[in-house]
Amino acid sequence: MTDAHFHRNVYDAYLSLDGREWRFCGVHPWQTGDMQCEGVGAVVAGVEADLAQNVHAGVGEIGLDRLRAKTIPLAQRAAFERQLALAAALARPAVLHGAKCWGEVVKACVPHAGRIPAFLFHGFSRSEGLLPQIFAMNGFVSMGPALLNDHAVNYRAMAKSIPLERLLIETDMDESAAPQDGAPSRAETLRLIYAKLAEIRGVDAADLERALDVNARRFTEALA
Repeated sequence: MTDAHFHRNVYDAYLSLDGREWRFCGVHPWQTGDMQCEGVGAVVAGVEADLAQNVHAGVGEIGLDRLRAKTIPLAQRAAFERQLALAAALARPAVLHGAKCWGEVVKACVPHAGRIPAFLFHGFSRSEGLLPQIFAMNGFVSMGPALLNDHAVNYRAMAKSIPLERLLIETDMDESAAPQDGAPSRAETLRLIYAKLAEIRGVDAADLERALDVNARRFTEALA
């Protein structure tokens, strides 16, 4: 059972598959909050060094964000562009963040399609018109705990309509955070999401699990 995106701390991203965990190294857009453009080179150099030491690691979580500010800072854009170029140079798959600005994230990725072997659009929502472009550049869409929200009607409809071969499931949970009383673990949350997605799509849960495991292998193929 694949968890396409979770964290060991706030920013370190991982994908679990077949009893193995794939690490993704990168500067999250939230980490660029007070950064000046002059400082971007040094932090991206740190990511490059990390990737050189971890030849089976991907690039991520990287991207753009409008959750914390209406205007995307120049340093955030610069960090994203440089990390996309790094992923292309190393031919590593990338995990993407694009809260409230998925269109700009997709636009930035298009020139790197083919050199970056695969993209994971983590927590993707509300931008279904972008899906053809995403799929054309070997992009996968991961959906998460919002599927368990009975009020998330549009989100569930999108989960039903996305081609199965382009879909993944994530918990997006931080395992370093103190567990809340009565809250399900990451493993329990993952099982609940799989069950709900199987129900939404009207398929057997075991068949869904096998199909999504295949998708995860395709996404991580370049890291094998």
